Amino acid sequence: RSISIFTNSYVLGLTLAAGIGGLLFGYDTGVISGALLYIKDDFEEVNRSSFLQETIVSTAIVGAIVGAAVGGWLNDAVGRKKTTLSADAVFFLGSVIMATAPNPYILIIGRLSIGLGVGVASVTAPVYIAEASPHEIRGALVSTNVLMITGGQFLSYLVNLAFTEIPGTWRWMLGVSGLPAVIQFSLMIFLPESPRWLYLKVR
Repeated sequence: RSISIFTNSYVLGLTLAAGIGGLLFGYDTGVISGALLYIKDDFEEVNRSSFLQETIVSTAIVGAIVGAAVGGWLNDAVGRKKTTLSADAVFFLGSVIMATAPNPYILIIGRLSIGLGVGVASVTAPVYIAEASPHEIRGALVSTNVLMITGGQFLSYLVNLAFTEIPGTWRWMLGVSGLPAVIQFSLMIFLPESPRWLYLKVR
């Protein structure tokens, strides 16, 4: 009997919930392009320094590199579920720091925090989806993570457009990224641990 992606709504829901990690990655990489224009308006030192501008943009990528390196170890140590929950918490903390940053240096710390979160999520989401999927449709389900990344980039442009005329502009653009992290955290609490990880831990 052939299995389609839509045969099991539970597995599909699990895939979409885990894929929010990809959405966060895409959103984070896309939103800064619009937000930086308004950050320069608020912080004169950023407007004068191309180095600060480059640091604000690239710090998230640095965090993602570190997060991805640590993510593999976390996945093996505590499991895919707890790793995802931890990544959401770090990402949410980073979004709050960015939204309330009183100066560009605190903003950079926030960018580093969300980078760590998306780095961990980027290695966890596809592993979790793959290990929880029926083998017949595993490839299709894992590929939804990539779809969520590009969807997150598209969403970031829409959010940038929506907040262009709103007081606080860039703070809303960067801060609203905490919402998907809260949604994923809430969903992941009710989802099971990866069966493969449980098997490897003789559980």
